[in-house]
Amino acid sequence: MNVLQNPKKPIILIGMPACGKSTVGVLLAKRLGYRFVDSDLYIQEAEGKLLQEIINEQGMEGFIKIEEKVNLGLGTPDSRFVIATGGSAVYSPMAMAHFREIGTVVYLKLSYQTVRRRLGNFSHRGVVMPEGYTLRRLYDERCALYEAYAHITIEETPSPDGASNTPKSYRRRSIDQTLEVLCGALGIE
Repeated sequence: MNVLQNPKKPIILIGMPACGKSTVGVLLAKRLGYRFVDSDLYIQEAEGKLLQEIINEQGMEGFIKIEEKVNLGLGTPDSRFVIATGGSAVYSPMAMAHFREIGTVVYLKLSYQTVRRRLGNFSHRGVVMPEGYTLRRLYDERCALYEAYAHITIEETPSPDGASNTPKSYRRRSIDQTLEVLCGALGIE
């Protein structure tokens, strides 16, 4: 998938909280001369509240409706955007269909152990999690959705032989390597 030859310009980053969507997104946008858009910031701006406050007040379903509305309004096939979505964006089939239609959806995949380590105490981070779920259950549920919606998957660690598991899967180690692997996968020099 060569972004330079693909008329669908937006690049949409999906994945678990703390996977590096915003960090990689800013760097990729700078490299491409695109605008960086963080959908979580749009939600906070639209509601005038922090994500966790919105979740506390509206509940999970209410938050997902707000998130869906914001995501459906982001981008067109001509938008020169790199969009970092919230981790729960995949709970909206409509928003994800929109993103897949207008651009290239990239899943930044981390291992469960890395997500757990990076998140630490995430009670104030604004993570949408159904009552009674463990982080492991949330991770497993979301990973299946991320994989289903992604055009390209960038994995955290390289395989021992450097080969990827699937044709749309690429592996990385650091943020700089993620950016390089992502650019290679998108056909960007």
